[in-house]
Amino acid sequence: MWCLPRTTPAELDTLTDTRLPILIKQGVEMGARMEHVRLGTSGLQVSKVVLGCMSFGDPERGSHAWSLGLDEARPFIRQAIESGITTFDTANVYSAGASEEITGKLLGEFARRDEVLIATKVYGRMGPGPNGSGLSRTAILTQVEASLRRLNTDYIDLYQIHRYDPNAPIEETMEALHDLVRAGKVRYIGASSMWTWQFAQAQYVADLHGWTRFVSMQNQYNLIMREEEREMLPFCLDESVGVLPWSPLARGRLTRDWDATTRRSESDQFGSRLYRQAEESDRRIADAVGAIAKGRGVPRAQVALAWLHHQPAVTAPIVGVTKIEHLADAVASVDLRLDAEELARLEENYAPHAPEGF
Repeated sequence: MWCLPRTTPAELDTLTDTRLPILIKQGVEMGARMEHVRLGTSGLQVSKVVLGCMSFGDPERGSHAWSLGLDEARPFIRQAIESGITTFDTANVYSAGASEEITGKLLGEFARRDEVLIATKVYGRMGPGPNGSGLSRTAILTQVEASLRRLNTDYIDLYQIHRYDPNAPIEETMEALHDLVRAGKVRYIGASSMWTWQFAQAQYVADLHGWTRFVSMQNQYNLIMREEEREMLPFCLDESVGVLPWSPLARGRLTRDWDATTRRSESDQFGSRLYRQAEESDRRIADAVGAIAKGRGVPRAQVALAWLHHQPAVTAPIVGVTKIEHLADAVASVDLRLDAEELARLEENYAPHAPEGF
């Protein structure tokens, strides 16, 4: 169940805690402390920080042993909404659907449906057999219904293809997504992690047939993985496509000493394969983040995220959290302005990397 319609300030004192949404209890004007921006050329306004919900799920489902369950995730969703974050990103494959279930339930506890934006994804394997994954029409239509049920909603604000599917004709994929928009089950569509030529092909096919275009690209972009600056980011700028970077803190590498570990870093199967190509230069970049953070008197995460906010192609980073202070740092990063010398120090040690994470 989603929260009741918005209550006016004059009515607040007459309501009981069981009826009063936390969102309204903390302040009738949602998002007063968070800047919002348009997602590409669409009319959709997203918060400058997107809460990544991959951290929420069931440790016994999927490959994320570090997932936070329903009760553990509740304070994060509540704090995000109280901080003005309105945009939440998940995927059907995260914790084998448990992330969508938790995200939908908790957003329903703390907000009205029209006050938040839900983004999810399709592509990864969710069932047996040849059609249990991918971007065929069958897979897309099956998976959108499953995501709607898990999220407990009638529509998805931003439905993203998680990867490019070489086994499905791009025309079939784009037409299926367009049909979901026409049916009202999806309002906007986006893409994630593919070669620029593949993304350009998809946009061309949509234009050719008069179908819905992608309004966003969710790609890996951070201080130690900047390969998207070569082609994808210039393309997105030219096409006015919003950019929502994933792994903006390089799986935590930019938030701590290089050799330090966490419970997640030791059990993150996907993340353990990343950021191993140029460790010498990457370490120097992480050290620069630490030095600037120390000089500013702020946590390292704020500096690394602030750098992203300075990039002209970036709309909003997707930040995952497992501690409340992570969320506070993400919100504070929006207002942290780095000077030219600091930006140069952060960028000067970058070394080319082979693209990864596709």
